[in-house]
Amino acid sequence: MKRVMIGISAAALTLAAGGTAAAASTAPASTPRCATTDLAVSLGAPVDNGSGQFDVPLTYRNISDHTCGLFGVPGVDLVGPEDPMGPVYHLPRVDNGVEYNEVTPGTTASATITVLPPAQGDTSWTPSTLVTTPPGQTEPLTVGWPSGLPVLRQDAATHPGSYVNGILADPA
Repeated sequence: MKRVMIGISAAALTLAAGGTAAAASTAPASTPRCATTDLAVSLGAPVDNGSGQFDVPLTYRNISDHTCGLFGVPGVDLVGPEDPMGPVYHLPRVDNGVEYNEVTPGTTASATITVLPPAQGDTSWTPSTLVTTPPGQTEPLTVGWPSGLPVLRQDAATHPGSYVNGILADPA
């Protein structure tokens, strides 16, 4: 019993120390997260990434008059024609972006959407709209989807070929 209590105490101490360190290395208290109203969204041209998938840049521009924090993984839904799985494809999120990022007025930060197009003979589904919710927000932004880029629906897959990556700081 004593051994278990020591293990639990050590684990709690480790978590407490790690939690404090993580909080200290994240967003400065003086810089709020970017609100949806602070941002405009656009999609870049799809780029063949050489592995049968396409990368589509999802760019957020700070249209406010103040600096704000934009980090984490945005929510992304592709909306298109009716499908047996429904007209909305919720893309899984991969948290591989920067830990913290400040976006000054007029500058941008981007996430990459990786999509797997259908193979020859697979059912083709082409979204018409992308709906994105910036990290830490609840209100979405909407942008048109590239008309020539169909997506293989893998709603129930454990390792789907389409997903959204975390926010990265755009180079100055």
